[in-house]
Amino acid sequence: MTVNVETNAPIDVVDVTDRVAAELPAIEVGLCTVFVEHTTAAVSINEAESRLIEDIEQFVAELSAPEGWKHDSLDGNAEAHLRSSLLGRSVSVPIRDGELALGTWQSVLLIECDGPRNRSLSVTVTAAER
Repeated sequence: MTVNVETNAPIDVVDVTDRVAAELPAIEVGLCTVFVEHTTAAVSINEAESRLIEDIEQFVAELSAPEGWKHDSLDGNAEAHLRSSLLGRSVSVPIRDGELALGTWQSVLLIECDGPRNRSLSVTVTAAER
């Protein structure tokens, strides 16, 4: 299953929890893996509170120096590749009672490092026996 996400800024955090949950098949127990199909974006689990989202965006912006990278001679986005490598490209969430078993304040977040762009998230669900 694929979830498409449009980002709006060079560094952008988008809560994709509801879109991922909408793709879950009718199973009671399993594991949902969310993988971003791009080398300049990341996926994380954290709180989707607006001030924290702003903090995450600021933190990501400060993760690397904006210039001096060899890859920049090719397409000028080395820092986006480096940021997403540190943040990670997938998360796995248990499925319990047919729903994502996230903690009270947890959400699945797409972190854009080279936007604005259209991003694809691959959502894979594996059923388990109870």
